Amino acid sequence: MSPSVRARLDRLRRQYAPHEHRPLDGYAAMMGAFGVLAGSLGIAAKITGRTAPERPAIADVVLISIATHKLSRLIAKDAITSPLRAPFTRYDEPGGDGEVNEEVRHQGSSVRHSIGELVSCPFCLAVWVATGLTSGLVFAPRLTRLAATVFTATAVSDFLQLAYSVAKEAADGGPELNGDPELNGDEERPGQQASVRVIASA
Repeated sequence: MSPSVRARLDRLRRQYAPHEHRPLDGYAAMMGAFGVLAGSLGIAAKITGRTAPERPAIADVVLISIATHKLSRLIAKDAITSPLRAPFTRYDEPGGDGEVNEEVRHQGSSVRHSIGELVSCPFCLAVWVATGLTSGLVFAPRLTRLAATVFTATAVSDFLQLAYSVAKEAADGGPELNGDPELNGDEERPGQQASVRVIASA
């Protein structure tokens, strides 16, 4: 990046967020990388003679959508994939259901910061994952549908696991209240104590 472009971006960043660090040059690099990826896929499709369908099948749209949701969260939030994010993020706390919450590393270059935001944000990753899976339908449709089926089945299983937990908790009468008489409604009220004394005296 030329010094003049960098200086212009620095000035723009100060004007855009004077009280907070926002790595606009890193974001610009990420957008450029995505543009190069999309352009390369288009060129590869033309060279290999692959043609995109005029209208994607509804079943493929549903399959890719659910698979994108699951794969994005798997990359961005799953505890097992944290080594992939570790160079760009820092562990913060458990996120529940096998997920973790992380903070982006602020030290280092703006590109590193931007990558940290990308790989820890399932919403940000979704467009990259969807682009990859959709391109897979053009270059290797059978293999892509098979892989997408795995992630779609996993996503459905996750929702079923959560539904089962909620149903089991409801069937068991809700969470235990640890014997607290106030929470269980067993605490005697002043009126109740007075009634007991009147009955006893009678």
